[in-house]
Amino acid sequence: MLNALGTKRRDKVFYSLLLLALAVCSIAALFPFLWMISTSLRTDVDLFRNPMNWIPNSLYLNNYKEVWTTIPFGRYFLNTLKLSVLITVLQVLICSMAAYAFAKLKVPFKNALFILFMTNLMMPWHSIMVPQFSIVSKLGLYNTHTGYVLVQLFSAFGIFLLRQFFLSLPSELNEAARVDGFSEWRIYWRIVMPLSKAAVSTLAIFTFTFMWNDYLAPLIYIQDDGLKTLQLGLKAFQTEHTTDYGLLMAGTVLATAPMVAVFLAGERFFTKGVATTGMKN
Repeated sequence: MLNALGTKRRDKVFYSLLLLALAVCSIAALFPFLWMISTSLRTDVDLFRNPMNWIPNSLYLNNYKEVWTTIPFGRYFLNTLKLSVLITVLQVLICSMAAYAFAKLKVPFKNALFILFMTNLMMPWHSIMVPQFSIVSKLGLYNTHTGYVLVQLFSAFGIFLLRQFFLSLPSELNEAARVDGFSEWRIYWRIVMPLSKAAVSTLAIFTFTFMWNDYLAPLIYIQDDGLKTLQLGLKAFQTEHTTDYGLLMAGTVLATAPMVAVFLAGERFFTKGVATTGMKN
């Protein structure tokens, strides 16, 4: 009885300490986001006031107006939205088809091919950056959105994530569908994909977020100002010697809004997908 009470008390203390640690980590994670919003509502004079006041004396909303006129923010926004949505749709489609083949089709040396393919995860993108750029240039796709989309279509992580989820689906469903005369495409599209909304949504959120925030690849493949994305466009507020923090943070807040919306829209599927991927029924 005494041992049970002692164990219960220790669990309660551990749980309280865990909650305290999580609360501290949450505040630390929110700190940059709060600083970004606070800075976007200040003038430069107010920003460098010492000591710093987190809540401005008066809200300076002109930063949010000037960011649309100082740079072609609307064009950058539409370019980023177009590329992020297009790459997300194509990458999810290609990764899901490859993952279905690795998980459900009877292909010779399938597991060996999968392990060989997964070695791509251990290879940093910077190591293949130069040959990839050379191929895109020789195809005449440098400084085009097509060239940028082409290098972002395939994801070893996406194939791995979806394959693990597809393995958790009962193979009896595929066998029953084949007996009913379904082709592999119909099994994939009509049965497997509807049952995999959680994993597909998780990959879609990961891909959209990565593409929206991508800075290095657009910097390499896109040069024309009319083709640039938001991340490249926001760099205009930072020169070699000065930085316009108010406009930069206002642009960053506007650039963050779509990602927050996408995450909130798919949060339910995202949590379920992360929690269940790789689990066997």
